[in-house]
Amino acid sequence: MKGQGRLTDLLPWLSGVREGPVCNLVSANQNYGNYIARLSAAGLPLPVLMISLGLGSFTKRVVLIIALMLFSNIVSAQQQLDIPITWLGRVENTVIPLSLLDAPIEDNGIPGSVLGLQDSQTTGNFLNHKYQLEQVILDTEDDIVQRFTALVDGGARLFIADLDADDLNRIKGLVPEVLIMSVRAMDDSLRNRDCSTTVLHLPPSRAMVADALAQYLAWKRWRKVVLVTGRHLQDKLYADALRRAIDRFGLKLVEEKDWTAEPGARRTDSGHHSLQQEVPVFTQFKEHDVVVVADEYDEFGEYLMHRTTLPRPVAGTQGLTPTAWHRTQEQWGATQIQRRFIKLAGRVMSERDYAAWLAMRAISDAVTNTNRADPASVKAFLLSDKLKLAGFKGVPLSFRSWNGQLRQPILITGSRMLVSVSPQKGFLHEVSELDTLGFDEPESGCTDF
Repeated sequence: MKGQGRLTDLLPWLSGVREGPVCNLVSANQNYGNYIARLSAAGLPLPVLMISLGLGSFTKRVVLIIALMLFSNIVSAQQQLDIPITWLGRVENTVIPLSLLDAPIEDNGIPGSVLGLQDSQTTGNFLNHKYQLEQVILDTEDDIVQRFTALVDGGARLFIADLDADDLNRIKGLVPEVLIMSVRAMDDSLRNRDCSTTVLHLPPSRAMVADALAQYLAWKRWRKVVLVTGRHLQDKLYADALRRAIDRFGLKLVEEKDWTAEPGARRTDSGHHSLQQEVPVFTQFKEHDVVVVADEYDEFGEYLMHRTTLPRPVAGTQGLTPTAWHRTQEQWGATQIQRRFIKLAGRVMSERDYAAWLAMRAISDAVTNTNRADPASVKAFLLSDKLKLAGFKGVPLSFRSWNGQLRQPILITGSRMLVSVSPQKGFLHEVSELDTLGFDEPESGCTDF
């Protein structure tokens, strides 16, 4: 049988993996009624599925996989559905981390898309779906409009965009018959006044991560906040999101200060002596509970920890950090994807890798459910309440219908351990607690959806 050749792909899942390459079909985390309807609609005999529900967990998986092996023979006779996806990125200056323990990442995001492609193809093999990923990386001087238009003229319709806000704004409205899955830009403006129905956002916005942190500070009753902002535009945007979150969740901003010094020779023999003298002088703030830092380029935030005048925690872009993904995440089956990614890429999974993986899995979920690969059908499914995207965060993920932002819990992490996950308990919402993070529908400035 043709389908029997895929058995080796499913052995890790048979061993007890809770979320994995075939999670869209038979994962233990999925609602059984959901995959029964999904497979039954595709043609798998309903009695086989119903009988499997009465069996034990492991036996149930074996029965379902045997049924899928047989089913794959039927599917193989059907016409193959090709799903071409284009990775559109631009070369960026590599950020050199402050610590030697964090190596610079030169292929940020790309391995995540490759892992997502592999996982999606494992599912696609049962349905005669063929996923293809073409990588297009622009140099700093390349014209994004010209290259994007050429790709569309060549037939590209589904894009994963590793682009900043400026590039996205230049291409978002050029062609209405495309779908762009953005995996880099966190700008709140792209979810509000600059939103576009052609763009869906996988990373959380800055407002979402700021709200996640503010909820945790409120839960801890660390209400008096000092804000330190770096010298870059991105730092200013992050600081804006923090001010909004501080006000939104009843915290008090007692003082603000800008860090304007350019990075020096921090690894010289006398570097720590200088910092030990300078930081206490810089941090002579009013009475406060926590120092919140906006330093997206990682130039100074780490310096503040353990060196402030008063013994206070540091949070924000450094210290206690709100993030979509982190190497410390191991709950809800996340250990297996962490290990698979390290095996593939030789490094830990970054936030952008996670967003790229989610982008591939979201497209795959839409294609699996609709058996269509055109942008309109994929987008319609992704924006519907039918999407239950598994993201190793304990709850199904979905897109907000009013601005295309992916709803997701935000991890609150230290450097070596997961500390908490937001939304925090007690922050309620009439639709979804995840909508307490970021701009809710009544607050949204997006009018394009």
